[in-house]
Amino acid sequence: MTAAWTRYLPVFIRQRLEGRPALQQVVGNTGWLFANNLLRMGVGLLVNIWVTRYLGPEQFGLLSYATAFVFVFSSIAAMGLDWVVVRNIVRDPSCRDETLGTAFMLKLAAGAITLGLTLAAIFIVRPADHLTRLLVAIVALGIVFQAFGTINFWFQSQVQSKYSVLVKSVAFLIVSAAKITLIWFEAPLVAFAWAGLAEIVLGSAGLVAAYRFQGHFIKTWRATWAMAKVLLRDCWPLMLTDIVMLAYMRIDQVILGEIAGNTEVGIYSAAVLLAETWLFIPMAVTSSLFPSVVEARESDETLFHDRLQKYYNLMAFLGYAIALPVSIVANWIVPFLFGAAYAKAGPMLTGLIWAGLFINLSVARSSYLTVMNWTRIHFIADLLGCALNITLNLILIPRFGGMGAVIASLVAYWAVAHGSCFLFKPLFKTGSMLTKAMLYPKFW
Repeated sequence: MTAAWTRYLPVFIRQRLEGRPALQQVVGNTGWLFANNLLRMGVGLLVNIWVTRYLGPEQFGLLSYATAFVFVFSSIAAMGLDWVVVRNIVRDPSCRDETLGTAFMLKLAAGAITLGLTLAAIFIVRPADHLTRLLVAIVALGIVFQAFGTINFWFQSQVQSKYSVLVKSVAFLIVSAAKITLIWFEAPLVAFAWAGLAEIVLGSAGLVAAYRFQGHFIKTWRATWAMAKVLLRDCWPLMLTDIVMLAYMRIDQVILGEIAGNTEVGIYSAAVLLAETWLFIPMAVTSSLFPSVVEARESDETLFHDRLQKYYNLMAFLGYAIALPVSIVANWIVPFLFGAAYAKAGPMLTGLIWAGLFINLSVARSSYLTVMNWTRIHFIADLLGCALNITLNLILIPRFGGMGAVIASLVAYWAVAHGSCFLFKPLFKTGSMLTKAMLYPKFW
């Protein structure tokens, strides 16, 4: 059966989807994720640019430092459960309530522990900086509420992301309007940290409502020690992987703040803001394709590797499609959007946008490792990338400031996504497939 919405697509795409309901479901689900993130890319980018210009490099740098500091610890609360829970529900839908209930309790407990660790760490790092400690405390509160993101695992497993998209979009729009109001009334820096927390709280409440609207109830969830052991057994390597992965994604801003100061962090963060605007694309594609990759692994090895190669080709194609045009306009667009105070962020954006190619491939390769349950390899590769990134940051930032952080990130992302594949014999074939994707990227 062909979905009604396909009639609005170009003919050549419609022909590929004709009579393929599974692919239609994937494309439809990806469409919802893209719609949500295009909304964030449009409205969110405009609002964030306004906020960035209003705060200026110094204050924006301080807020970015606090956010990055919390981000480094946030992976502990996530516990690496995301794809493990989705995978388990796809394999055995009957375990839904036990799996979701156990995952929720694990994430809630981990969130509380992470909050305490984050507050303790910032008191040690900046004992006399009251404002930074306050900003970190506000941002870190959101980690506890992210336990409700467990609901999204169910929607992902059913390829029904439209429900989580709708509620998160509403929360996003409400908070975006609130940020504009804060600028209008010349609110202090702390108010913008509270606005970020409000978006997480509203989004969590919306997920609960959407789950109930679908006829499901959180009260039917049940947490068991048996399921906790199963999830922890599979997720702990992923949790360690996420810790080092998120560390090397944000540790540059923390190191930059400690060595070069808040203003340099603010300029660098403006480049990061534009570079990361596009990262929703690999995540949206992966959220939709991951269940089909799992199913292929369960049914046919040849089909599995065929889908993987197409997956890698698509991710490489999307990386090039973004990096090439952004590189051309980077030095012009940054001062135009943020003002002359952020002009140094132009060259930084040119470098960071190419890191997106390797991030795309890293996301795809991570999906493969999760399906194969090769989580230890995943962890070791990311640990090496994190160590490389921190080392390069400590060497390059004192000499080149923000551009040193750009170079460190670019090298580390390549090493994790592609270079590390040739360090582990089981990943030699994956490395060749990724090389082929980079040399011959295809839309599908």
